[in-house]
Amino acid sequence: MSTARDGTSTWKSDIAFALLAALLLLALNAHAGFPQLANPAGDNDSLLQLVEVRDLMGGQGWYDLHQYRMGPEGGFVMHWSRLLDAPLALAMLAVSALAGSTALAEKTVQILWPALQFWLAVFFIIRAARAFAGAHAVLPAAVVGGAALYYIGIFSPGALDHHNIQLVLTLASLALLLEAPRHRPAALVAGICATLTLAIGMESAPYAGTLGAVVALLFLARGDGERLIARDFAVGVAGVSALVFVTTIPLSSWGQAQCDTFSIVQFAVTGLAGGGLAAIASLKFANATGARRLMSLGLLTVGIAVFAALLFPQCLAAPYANLDPRLQQMWLGYIEEAQSIVQLVADDPARAVARFATPLVAIVLMALHLGHGGWRRQDSLVGALLVVAVLVSAWEVRGSTFSIAFAVIPLSAWIAKWRQRAEASPSSGSVLRMAAAWLISVNAIWSGAAEAASSAFDTGAPAIDASIDAPCNSKASFATLGTMAPTTVLAISNLGSPILAFTGHRVLAGPYHRNVAGNLLVFDALLGSDAAAKAIVESHHVGLVALCRGNTESRLFAAKAPDGFLAGLMHGQVPDWLEPVAGTAGSPLELYRVKSSS
Repeated sequence: MSTARDGTSTWKSDIAFALLAALLLLALNAHAGFPQLANPAGDNDSLLQLVEVRDLMGGQGWYDLHQYRMGPEGGFVMHWSRLLDAPLALAMLAVSALAGSTALAEKTVQILWPALQFWLAVFFIIRAARAFAGAHAVLPAAVVGGAALYYIGIFSPGALDHHNIQLVLTLASLALLLEAPRHRPAALVAGICATLTLAIGMESAPYAGTLGAVVALLFLARGDGERLIARDFAVGVAGVSALVFVTTIPLSSWGQAQCDTFSIVQFAVTGLAGGGLAAIASLKFANATGARRLMSLGLLTVGIAVFAALLFPQCLAAPYANLDPRLQQMWLGYIEEAQSIVQLVADDPARAVARFATPLVAIVLMALHLGHGGWRRQDSLVGALLVVAVLVSAWEVRGSTFSIAFAVIPLSAWIAKWRQRAEASPSSGSVLRMAAAWLISVNAIWSGAAEAASSAFDTGAPAIDASIDAPCNSKASFATLGTMAPTTVLAISNLGSPILAFTGHRVLAGPYHRNVAGNLLVFDALLGSDAAAKAIVESHHVGLVALCRGNTESRLFAAKAPDGFLAGLMHGQVPDWLEPVAGTAGSPLELYRVKSSS
């Protein structure tokens, strides 16, 4: 039970703790020279996010979500939201106006935006831990939370994509709901945050949905004790979903159902859920007794389910169910963040331990707490989010980004309990238990132990020269390509976003599920014969072919089609319609110019 005194002083101290953690992270990155800006290490989403912000600042329409420089001629429509483009563009414009340099503005925002998200994430973890376990949990939350957020890597300099802000908004919604019984406006803001994270990207739908479901179930079980919280949360959900719908979707597209981005589908579901819950919580005849609440909420749930099934049945399937089979086999199956726990354990057991250890420990702790009969309102919110996040991460490892962060809250409570015991009755046993709780709760400890164990059983692994950019992740690898006249470049999908971000060229392929036509064209060209590749090159006005031998995607394609065009290039077989670009032979990114057909 939390005994923290909530007031201005606690908010100030929690902000200070979080700020200290953020400044420490910023100092560490500054001391290293912000290496992630020169080598994004395959962070394709952040690079493309930067490109989209540049396009918006360059005059592309607010409602125009085409990525014109990727895919076949005319590009394709991205599924990302302008809700993230807007603050990034405004920040860059403001810094550019002050500094007089667009390049400096970009670099400044690439550094400060992730640092700001890290600060907010640590702050909301601290607030959640305080509400969950009291003031003694604040220090563990700051330390363990900061270490966990640093480990998951979505707050590194240059991380502009939607993953960090989605986690921040989800943590904010959780922390606010935990504080809602004592701070009335908190529930309304929690509903706003939950809806915004959903509007930014569908990946957070399980967490926003879980929070809404728990709010409804608490209202069902506790009646008047949760009625105002449920009503205000629901009003926030319904209001913001309507606002997002009218401000980010053009009138001409209001009737178009999209399953992978915010559209009439998501607006209808969130609007009905929020409006329905708000109405039930406001009308006495619908909530006066437990039976009436059960009937009202049951009818609302069935109504939403039937409505969605009848009008939007296509959105009830798995997210990638309708993806072209070739893309499922050759692309989706090899995306690391889309792997299941079974794949991860088989391919990289050390990473599986690092990703799942602390969330599983946290679930065990909460189960033990439930077994002792002390289940509370706070446990319902934290426990439900944690379990759902672990289930999502078992299906797709990307969910561990959320489960690792949620796990910090019960782990901080565990550490706080042993700290209090060690202070109350100091002994070697209590101190050792407290130390063990600290060590077990820090994700980096598990990661280091797993890596050490993996290395011990893999003594024959060849040494890697870190100075060689084998996978072509660094900006320097694209320097020569950036000096050449803009054209269309034929390259693997992993090179698509870097080419757009670091050069003025366009590409056919990119690791995005909506770019079906462009990715299939590249499959046909790289896996097919020289003649097939030449036909695609000529019909789509390709001027350059880029080869990165050390990229895992290149090796996969070469193994899949050993007699194909890409495999031939990797073995030095250059067809007569290509010529090597001088100075690129032997470099991480080798370039070949398409000879003029004349």
